[in-house]
Amino acid sequence: MIQKVRRQFIVIATCALAVVLTTVIGSIIGTSYYQSNQEINEILTLLAKNQGDIPAKTIKTKATPTTKSSRESLFQYRYFSATFNSSGKITKVNDNHISTVAVSEIKALARQYRHRVSHGHAFYDGTTYTYKRITKNGKTTIVFLDQSLLTARTNQLLQSALILGLASLALYAFLLALFSRQAIGPIIQAEKRQKQFITNAGHELKTPLAIISANNEMMEILNGENEWTESNHQQVNRLTQLINRLISLARLGEQPEMTITKVDASAAIDGVVNNFRTLIEQDGKRLEAHVSPDLSVRADSGYFTELINIFVDNAAKYCDDGGLIKVLWRPNGNGRNATLVVANSYAEGEGVDYNQFFNRFYRNDTSHNQKKAGFGIGLSMAQSLVKTFKGKLSVHYREGMIYFVVKFKLEK
Repeated sequence: MIQKVRRQFIVIATCALAVVLTTVIGSIIGTSYYQSNQEINEILTLLAKNQGDIPAKTIKTKATPTTKSSRESLFQYRYFSATFNSSGKITKVNDNHISTVAVSEIKALARQYRHRVSHGHAFYDGTTYTYKRITKNGKTTIVFLDQSLLTARTNQLLQSALILGLASLALYAFLLALFSRQAIGPIIQAEKRQKQFITNAGHELKTPLAIISANNEMMEILNGENEWTESNHQQVNRLTQLINRLISLARLGEQPEMTITKVDASAAIDGVVNNFRTLIEQDGKRLEAHVSPDLSVRADSGYFTELINIFVDNAAKYCDDGGLIKVLWRPNGNGRNATLVVANSYAEGEGVDYNQFFNRFYRNDTSHNQKKAGFGIGLSMAQSLVKTFKGKLSVHYREGMIYFVVKFKLEK
């Protein structure tokens, strides 16, 4: 139980930090990409308006509203341009700021993108260029800007942010795992005190119950059996069963030592069914069992038998009068798994939240009628045992019957 809480604490805290880091890094990268695109657009517009030439005076761009760009700062960009006159003839080519594209290729690219959209991307010799076309005073200028410098800067920022984010997340998870026991210390202590109290109280209660039982037997010897002594006997047995279940549940939470071996599940289920058959039939109910032979699982033999006892006992207690109880144990189609089904008639089961059945001390019978001698502990124990044996437990309601379904991996 403590390990489960600890793992959940680590996972939830780590996921929360991951969400925060993703949001922060995503915002930084998104802002960087936006600013890069704005810078590219501003530079292209500036160059296109000046027919591909760097303006003679200092300018101030919208992309960097607080920073004035000098003529020298524009020399960091690699670009080329071509200008058309009104008749469509290229009158000017500017290749002063590019060395990898020949003049003939510049003219060819300019003609290719002259009649396309005014702003977009062009691909040449493995390089991506962003282009912009502006017509001014009858002249059309197309500027192609190599965006490698700007995108490389943003990509480097993305790579650095991802590395730092993952490193921070890993370090946080490590420190969280290292100090998680201290963080959930109060929960651990409360859980230990609760289990210790249940165990100690159970042992302390057994002594007075034994004395009451002995006194009750003496009264029967002296005065004979009557309805009062019989009632005392029933209540002593009921309290004894409750105490034993509480102690078992507390020990199960402490992960008791189990001998996990190959268990003949078919034989164990058959034995439990035969033990309950007479009791169920005497109670006016029907029992149908179909148990496939020679199917084994990995489990503790004693606790596996207890698991089957819990399901069949629960079905016997809560089955409708004159109802039907089914026990099925059969392999699945792939032959690697097997399914245990324990079902019983339950007319009032429509619309019930069956997940609550596994909560400790939960009973759907809100009146806690003692005719159904349950405590709401058995199914909670069953759920813990199924998890210990690496099975999968589910419950559903169909056609007037409640079905408890457990899937186990078969042991060859």
